[in-house]
Amino acid sequence: MINGLMWLLTFQMVGELISRGLDLPVPGPVIGMLLLFAVLLWRRPDGAAGVIRVSESMLRHLQLLFIPAAVGVVTYLSVLKADAVPIAGGLFVSWLAGLITVAGLVTLLVRRPKEAS
Repeated sequence: MINGLMWLLTFQMVGELISRGLDLPVPGPVIGMLLLFAVLLWRRPDGAAGVIRVSESMLRHLQLLFIPAAVGVVTYLSVLKADAVPIAGGLFVSWLAGLITVAGLVTLLVRRPKEAS
């Protein structure tokens, strides 16, 4: 399990180094996650691999990772109240953009001709 945790932390660190070193607008953990995904696709580890076991145990306790975000929201509640209308507008517009994007992609994929197997 420690080995799997070290893999996760190493890829996060490498992603952070790439993000900061190249001054990219993408967060380092996102780059690290993409690199880890590529390595996992390449190596195809079995279910007993350390990185898989650590990931599964972290996913079982995923709700605990939302506690810091909830504390941050409560901390900035006065700011959120003062700017409630622009925040609600931004949330609605981003939700609508995501909905339209997904609907467009689904429509394109459904209309695409099926390939012969």
